[in-house]
Amino acid sequence: MSLIGSVALGTGVMIGAGIFALVGQVAELAGGWMPWAFFAGAVVVAFSSYSYIRYSAANPSSGGIAMLLKAAYGPGVIAGSFSLFMYVSMILAESLLGRTFGTYLLRPFGLQDSALWVPILAVLAIAAAALVNLVGNQWVERSATVTAALKIIGIAVLAIGGILASGLSSLGRLFTTADRTSPDSGWLGFLAGVTLCILAYKGFTTITNQGADLKNPQRNIGRSIMIAIGLCTVLYLLITVAVTGSLTVPEIVAARDYALAEAAEPAFGSWGVTLTVIIAIIATLSGLIASLFSVSKLYDMLHNMGQAPGLPRHTTHQSLLITAGLAILMAAFFDLSQIAALGAILYLAMDIAIHWGIIRHLRHDIDVKAWIPAVAIALDVAVLIPFLFLKGRSDPLTLIITAATVIILTAIQWFMVHHRNQQETPDHS
Repeated sequence: MSLIGSVALGTGVMIGAGIFALVGQVAELAGGWMPWAFFAGAVVVAFSSYSYIRYSAANPSSGGIAMLLKAAYGPGVIAGSFSLFMYVSMILAESLLGRTFGTYLLRPFGLQDSALWVPILAVLAIAAAALVNLVGNQWVERSATVTAALKIIGIAVLAIGGILASGLSSLGRLFTTADRTSPDSGWLGFLAGVTLCILAYKGFTTITNQGADLKNPQRNIGRSIMIAIGLCTVLYLLITVAVTGSLTVPEIVAARDYALAEAAEPAFGSWGVTLTVIIAIIATLSGLIASLFSVSKLYDMLHNMGQAPGLPRHTTHQSLLITAGLAILMAAFFDLSQIAALGAILYLAMDIAIHWGIIRHLRHDIDVKAWIPAVAIALDVAVLIPFLFLKGRSDPLTLIITAATVIILTAIQWFMVHHRNQQETPDHS
């Protein structure tokens, strides 16, 4: 896989539900400070990426994160549990993409809030993406490059057009508090909003799973990650400025699952909504294809390491079938808000474990400057705690589901490790 192909695959995962579905949810927490929240998310992710880049460049593999956790904590319950956290957070991202596809596709028909058709279309989108992945890696890379270019151009057109429609002076909103609606919960709301913004960037981690397929990985993994984060940061800032210039915060929140389509209507009319829907469909479907490819690679690694169960019978493409099946279940039964919250909490918990493992056990092996992952931990904690506090106050059910998920994943990992140890221990009887 080339550098361009790797960047395309990474941005293919990042530019999807992250910007199309999360804008409204971030505005609900961060208010008119939403563009700054996306910028702050990029800063947090930039610090986080250092640990992944350093390890993956030194040890490129198809399961970069799983290998990193195993190297840091050994092949036990801790490494396996946090690997499963990452795996499930990636599946949640896929279900988020699926539901975003359904929501935007139904927007022209006024059915975007349908409790029946949104999950049905989400399931169909995930199933279609799984079928595409059966074609093979080269097709996935070629399609990712084309669709990534279409998404970048399309979102840039929407963003620039929206900014021109609301006046070039709207760019000044990035640097001033004038005409900004402050978050209802102040700085707590802003930091909680940053937590969701991180979901819009975390697709960079899929690049670490491509190490075995990437040309010159020691050099290109880091370059690919930084280029992908930089591209997405610029696009997210432009589009959020355009949205806040077109709609008030209450209007964005009211249309939180399809805010970009809603924002396009005042600026461009019905054709703008149609263009936004087309871009959203391309973004979500291509994001699903890219994500299923990468996440299946991670599951293969976890299964080979004895950290994840397989199907009862040896089945071709079992990692793809398991990944797509779980994504379909989550898309069918969770709404966008629940999916985003659960995915963000699991991802940040895993991210903190990654940085701690680097500092405690791997910093000398891979020549890491310890202060960078230390700052990454501090930033993760600084945004996660306000998010948990506000979520517990407004939606305690989601936190209960999250706690239950953590317990189940840890129990699965304990069983896998116990079973593996029994197999490896010789019977002397």
